Amino acid sequence: MKKETYKVRGMHCASCVAVIEKALSRTDGVHSANANFATETASVEFDENVVSESGLAKAVEGAGYNLEKKIETVDMSMNSPEHNHMEMEREDRVEEMKLKLVIGGLLSVLIFLGSFPEWLPFVPSILNNNWVLLILTTPVQFWVGAQFYSGLKLLIKYRTADMNTLIAIGTLAAYFYSAAVTLFPLYFTQGGLAPAIYFDTSAIIIVLILLGKYFEVLMKGRASDAIKKLIGLQPKTAKILRDGKEIEISISLVQVGDMIVVRPGERIPVDGKIIEGDSEIDESMITGESMPVHKKIGSAVIGSTINKFGTFTFQATKIGKDTVLSHIIKMVEEAQGSKAPIQRLADLVSSYFVPAVFAIAALTFIVWFFAGPAPAFTFALVNFVAVLIIACPCALGLATPMAIMVSSGTAASRGILVKDAASLEIADKISAVILDKTGTLTYGKPVVTDIFGDVLQIGASIENKSEHSLARAIVNKAKEEKVDLLRVENFQAVPGHGVRAELNNKKVLLGTRKLMADNKIDTAKWEEKIINLENQGKTVMILAFDNEATGLIAVADVLKKESTEMVQTLKKNNIKVWMLTGDNARTARAIAKQAGIDNVMSEVLPDKKSEKVRELQAQGEIVAMIGDGINDAPALTQANIGIAMGEGTDIAMESANITLMRGDLMLVPEVIRLSKRTMRIIKQNLFWAFFYNVAFIPVAAGVLYPSFGILLNPIFAGAAMAFSSLSVVGNSLRLKAKVL
Repeated sequence: MKKETYKVRGMHCASCVAVIEKALSRTDGVHSANANFATETASVEFDENVVSESGLAKAVEGAGYNLEKKIETVDMSMNSPEHNHMEMEREDRVEEMKLKLVIGGLLSVLIFLGSFPEWLPFVPSILNNNWVLLILTTPVQFWVGAQFYSGLKLLIKYRTADMNTLIAIGTLAAYFYSAAVTLFPLYFTQGGLAPAIYFDTSAIIIVLILLGKYFEVLMKGRASDAIKKLIGLQPKTAKILRDGKEIEISISLVQVGDMIVVRPGERIPVDGKIIEGDSEIDESMITGESMPVHKKIGSAVIGSTINKFGTFTFQATKIGKDTVLSHIIKMVEEAQGSKAPIQRLADLVSSYFVPAVFAIAALTFIVWFFAGPAPAFTFALVNFVAVLIIACPCALGLATPMAIMVSSGTAASRGILVKDAASLEIADKISAVILDKTGTLTYGKPVVTDIFGDVLQIGASIENKSEHSLARAIVNKAKEEKVDLLRVENFQAVPGHGVRAELNNKKVLLGTRKLMADNKIDTAKWEEKIINLENQGKTVMILAFDNEATGLIAVADVLKKESTEMVQTLKKNNIKVWMLTGDNARTARAIAKQAGIDNVMSEVLPDKKSEKVRELQAQGEIVAMIGDGINDAPALTQANIGIAMGEGTDIAMESANITLMRGDLMLVPEVIRLSKRTMRIIKQNLFWAFFYNVAFIPVAAGVLYPSFGILLNPIFAGAAMAFSSLSVVGNSLRLKAKVL
């Protein structure tokens, strides 16, 4: 299966989404199809052996739309916001709409002034002439409102309808009726009908709806600010070393393996590894971490981050679409184009909504034509137009995708990468969180926590020849304390137990009780301290020098400083917290107690972690698994939501639904809060969109007229429709505020 995202031309509302998805889903070889109104895209998963991209385009064209290959936003040869093709298309569209609004607005004002001579006697009499009004209205109807006539094509050629169909039929009905009154006034007078005209209705409705669409496009641009900002981070050039000389080249010419020099204040061009020098790197735009990160020889650097102080040279390891930034941009785009399960309801309703509106509008016209007050035709026409205009389901189509679009962009700016919209919806329902211990709750790097006796120098000297992680912790401690290392001989590692060597021709042992017992070393005087340290979840190593136990070194993988706060925050929100580890039960309980975790799964092998997730799911829990994104991949996949403590790694971004770009556990409750806010905004949007249509269609149809004499003017219906869409977009933009 191949999965691609395409640009769809001609999408205008939620009913378009349903039509496009139906056309694609019915095509042989298509596994799934999701259209998105907010991004005007369609994501299609299909079998290339059964259907080609041209076949997909033909299927969509058959439904009245155009499917185009989406230009990759991440293009290192076009690496600035000015060269973002999607943004350029949006700006061209905005400029075209602005021109039409200015001309259409001026003409509409003149049409309005000329349409009510009894109210506005000061207006020049030439504007009161129906022929002049016809001439002024025609360009508004057929040029300014040209985009709405695609709906007529749908209706005539494909027997489907969308928002544009409603607007086109409504305004054309008003226009052609008014034109008929202008061309054949005597006929209408003889028929007993007042020769009323509705050029103002036609023109003003078109301008108002276009104005709403204009603001909608502008606000959509604000919603996609996250993408634009990420693209803007990409530097344009890189300083590389060629033949011993430093030359500046376009970033598009950088190759894997190139040596690149970065000076203070410059952005790092691509991903790589430092081979000379060190510095403090500001990675806040990628990870959300405000403090600079120290980088030295061997450290990985991320493209587009900022070098704060030192000059260094690094080797390019990833370029173009393979960089971390490119992956982030791709994930944000995919999340913004994906569909939350709740959106299915809106799409389903919309697929039936437009045909139902036509039926209601037709019934309204028939009822008032035969039972309405004189002039009955005019009365029926006005209500017919009002129903069509008020019912446009724009707000319904925008309700969910706009919220998802803003939410995923906001999350990305905080170092939270959301893979799809469904994850944002499910996170709201999480009832249990499973936390992997190493690298998630803890730093994943053992450190020396306790030293008893004067043993650091000898211990570090012997461990300096070992590559074990515990040995590295002891050597690093000696470096921190500026302890000089001694020369040892005859070093030998004892797998699983420790190390042995000779110092000044005397035997040195460092390791477990078993190592001491095998060498007949008495450790009784240290036993109480050893048990106490082990009860704290620490690994204890005994140092024996010249056949005597002289001291202890305790090493532990310590908790992250925010682990306890995160656990308490989750528990306050009635979320059950579990710790998952391969450690023995005593060590696991000790670490869990420090973190405030009551539920522990210990001695769990990596391949059994997913089974533990299934066990909780079988109990009815909605489970979030939080791990490092590599060892925990099966469990992350099994969980309802997999959250990877990615630290910017590719594997983490691929293995989980949500990736935290920095190792800050407090982002976990923030993900849940963001999900809750997003779902609250979506439900508000859907409520107002449904309420708006359900409440005002009957008013537009005239049900209040017999009792209260209330009718809905089509012009006000057009204004209300535009306001409805803007309110949904505006409400969604509230998600850009800081999540608290």
